[in-house]
Amino acid sequence: MRNYIVVLFAIPVLLLSITGCKLRTENTVKVEPIEIKPIHITINVKVEKELDDFFSDIDEPQK
Repeated sequence: MRNYIVVLFAIPVLLLSITGCKLRTENTVKVEPIEIKPIHITINVKVEKELDDFFSDIDEPQK
């Protein structure tokens, strides 16, 4: 009786271990390109000119 239980337990374990070795897992990763958008920088020329005028006395060489 004991041998019968061992055989009933051993057969499924043996079959599962054999099929477990033959299973093949496969992973795929899809890589999509990243869209890079340009950054638009606008400079206000009027403000830049006024700053130049404001700091012009500092930029002049001292006599």
